Amino acid sequence: MKRGFYTIMSAQFFSSLADNALFIGAVALLKSSGAPDWQKAALVPMFALFYVLLAPFVGAFADAQPKGRVMFYSNAIKVVGCLMMLFGSHPLLAYAVVGLGAAAYSPAKYGILTELLPPSQLVKANGWIEGLTIASIILGVLLGGQLIAPTISSFLLAFDFPFIDTGVTTPPDAAISVLVLIYAIAAWINTRIPLTGVAMRPLPRNLFSLLPDFRSCNRRLWDDKLGQISLATTTLFWGVSGNLRYIVLAWAAAALGYGVTQASSLVGVVAIGTAAGAVLASMRMRLDMAPRVMPLGIVMGLLVIALIFVRDLWVAVPFLIVLGAIGGFMVVPMNALLQHRGHNLMGAGRSIAVQNFNEQACILGFGFLYSLSTKWGLSAFGAITGFGLIVAATMWLIQRWYRSNLQRYPKEVEALLTLAREDKSHNHH
Repeated sequence: MKRGFYTIMSAQFFSSLADNALFIGAVALLKSSGAPDWQKAALVPMFALFYVLLAPFVGAFADAQPKGRVMFYSNAIKVVGCLMMLFGSHPLLAYAVVGLGAAAYSPAKYGILTELLPPSQLVKANGWIEGLTIASIILGVLLGGQLIAPTISSFLLAFDFPFIDTGVTTPPDAAISVLVLIYAIAAWINTRIPLTGVAMRPLPRNLFSLLPDFRSCNRRLWDDKLGQISLATTTLFWGVSGNLRYIVLAWAAAALGYGVTQASSLVGVVAIGTAAGAVLASMRMRLDMAPRVMPLGIVMGLLVIALIFVRDLWVAVPFLIVLGAIGGFMVVPMNALLQHRGHNLMGAGRSIAVQNFNEQACILGFGFLYSLSTKWGLSAFGAITGFGLIVAATMWLIQRWYRSNLQRYPKEVEALLTLAREDKSHNHH
């Protein structure tokens, strides 16, 4: 791998680490200010908001500037969001601004890989990015939990700057100040990313001219007989796992009586399972076998419901690892199939934008439903049950959809699967 690749990896790691720690910090901030429960659940959809609104534009923006510079701007936006949170803006609004930075970051992070590396190294590079992202989720959630824990926060709050009143007085404030520094480190590493020498594509004068193109890319992927199934499955998976972070926090508070710090380590446990499932799938699964993992989505929904009966830490840890592993094993082959179809239909950058749009819209929709049900007074257990039922039912419908495709367009589906198998073996040689 080229030297620039490791620079991108380290920037990605610090940025994602801070994103995940900030989620825990924001939950603690809302909790300490006595905000209602639905606002804590609403953090997840607020982060997804700009991903959905800006999906047609961020890809074009990432192609119009050197990618390293786009990543630098994105981290700078995240710093602004953190500072807003520190200096009294509503945490939901400030967290949406951090989401804006993340939305701009995503296409640049994946796009620069195709500019920097030969196609033969892309799968390996994606594996690295996914692995590091999962590591940063685990460590970030743990870091967020530890920063608001009494031992570290009291140490941080003891810092006294002469002549400056920082206004940092509570554990969540202290945690967020540390995260500003981590985002700043990520931004500094972004300035060390080498120029790839790829020609920039200037942004069109009228930005709205990007909309019809995005719409047609979206339609093309949803019309493709394999693209639609893999897109529906990965969209559902990210909708679940995006909200699972908050669901595990809410469940740990209700079932185990945990505070934010203890509960945050359980979110890390789910991510460990996801990583294990993803590694296993990358070793065992081929592209053409991807549709076989669909029943796991139904199992995943039912396991989310079963979570409400778990009242003991000894049961909870292996249970959450299995829940994560099923998700990881399901999403890797489906994601590969989706990238493969997207790449063939419209090119990698645009297909990632379409994928981001659908996945974040699902996170937004699920998160909105979940925080609404909390606002209407449904208990954490009631909301979790409803969530699990929707997931299992949706996955069952996607499976039926695939079966009807097989019956109605057997030649087309078979041809696409054969194509995927040939492309995969061709890439390996």
